[in-house]
Amino acid sequence: MLTLAAALLLSPVSTPVELPSGPAPLHGTLLSPEGQTRAAAVIIPGSGPTDRDGNSPQFGIQAATYRLLAEGLAERGVAAVRIDKRGIGESAAAGASEADLRFSAYAEDARAWAAETATKTGRPCAWLIGHSEGALVALAAVAAKPDGEGDDKVCGLVLLSGAGRPAGVVLREQLAALPEPLKTEAYAAVEALEAGRTVANPPASLAALFRPSVQPYLISWLALDPAKLAAAYDGPLFIGQGTTDIQVTLADAEALKAAQPRAELAIWDGVNHVLKVAPVERAANIATYMDPALPLAPGVVEAVADFMLK
Repeated sequence: MLTLAAALLLSPVSTPVELPSGPAPLHGTLLSPEGQTRAAAVIIPGSGPTDRDGNSPQFGIQAATYRLLAEGLAERGVAAVRIDKRGIGESAAAGASEADLRFSAYAEDARAWAAETATKTGRPCAWLIGHSEGALVALAAVAAKPDGEGDDKVCGLVLLSGAGRPAGVVLREQLAALPEPLKTEAYAAVEALEAGRTVANPPASLAALFRPSVQPYLISWLALDPAKLAAAYDGPLFIGQGTTDIQVTLADAEALKAAQPRAELAIWDGVNHVLKVAPVERAANIATYMDPALPLAPGVVEAVADFMLK
């Protein structure tokens, strides 16, 4: 009985947090260590309808990567706020219409969350931990620091499974399998968007990808080069990448490291995009995306926590 009571007393404390925003507040969960808070962090979700826990119920994804990461960090004295990004989960009401959304909105939200997290935890600053597309959000957040801003609330960046090449390069790789002349038309659309021009009549079979309402967002996203952003960042930078990631490659992590040689690079053997042990074989790899009971790969939480605390 005493052992159970002691275990309960040592449990991390979970608290709902709210960030004022328009047209509605943003929401997240703060998981605080039971003892001293040695550092604080914000976990920034990846692309699509990914919620604060790292799940996308619409696609059957329930890896719980961000919840597991927050729990592991709390055990090591790091408080973490994991967030529902604008338009998703409890922050759904804060989402702009698709035509009005820009990548910069996510970057500005990340900076605001860092400041709020620092205040909530009593720390001088908070780390930005970006996963997948969240890594690019974190890089854009520190690049978007307003001129003359003095007291920066971002301690540094942790980039997990993040792209190291511009989105246009990756998009072309994904579109390379299209038959002609569709591939040429798709490449032309990407090129126009990269140049900041909308595409009036995208091919019908690609209308979902290049629909008019999403093109302004695509233009704002395609303009970003993660390697250039990493090169320009002068704060502490950690890059973590698994070798069995079927969404982002080692080449991406190496591009980020080459751009910013000061960064610490961790390569995790046999670890996939959702930071779990997985084989390269696609079906078995994807199966880990559906298993919230499967823990994060050994060494992932330790590497992230050690970097932030040293």
